[in-house]
Amino acid sequence: MTGVKTNEREGTRAVLRHSRMSATKARQVLDLIRGQDVDRAAEILSLGDREAAVVIGKVLASAVANAVHNDGLDSEDLYVSACYADEGSTLKRWRPRARGRATRIRKRTCHVTVIVSRLPEDRIARRRAKRAASGSQRSRRVAGSRRRNQAEATTPVAPETTVDETVDELEPVDADVVDADVVDADDRDGADGGDEVDEVDDDDDGADEAEEVTVTDETNGDTAEEKGK
Repeated sequence: MTGVKTNEREGTRAVLRHSRMSATKARQVLDLIRGQDVDRAAEILSLGDREAAVVIGKVLASAVANAVHNDGLDSEDLYVSACYADEGSTLKRWRPRARGRATRIRKRTCHVTVIVSRLPEDRIARRRAKRAASGSQRSRRVAGSRRRNQAEATTPVAPETTVDETVDELEPVDADVVDADVVDADDRDGADGGDEVDEVDDDDDGADEAEEVTVTDETNGDTAEEKGK
């Protein structure tokens, strides 16, 4: 017993006839989206790097639009139940070759068909449960973030202290203590200065003694010369 014919498949379809590409190239892209959800199939086609992906993406969008407007189905409950590419007419062209001969060029065409149908009830129930779970998790995250923001808003914040306020808060210094420190420092400086003066005086005394000795020696020398004369 033969299976269901192509034109007898259930679902909403969209057909592109005489597309200017070979059926082989179209089938390589159609194999990627067969059995996928409509959203997933559209994402695969948008990220594809083949030229056939652009054409098949338009056919898929047309099939979804037909299902929504003509059959009253929800686009979120659709999936690609069937998709295929049939060979179309072939355009013949000629190309000149050596010795006056000609070579045939075959420009292939194809007919692209995409059929979308409603998902089974159990699969739709699983998808809705998954979406509800993800939505509840998101709502909990949003509620938690709002509570944290409210708590941060109600928490008092310590005022910032500037440099001038810090200087004003310092304890005042007693003037008598400052004068006493200054006097002690002056006394220490005076004592150190006295020591230096004494050292200078000692040096001066030594120089005077040296001069006296020199004068005595010169005097003695002159006296010796006079004695020699």
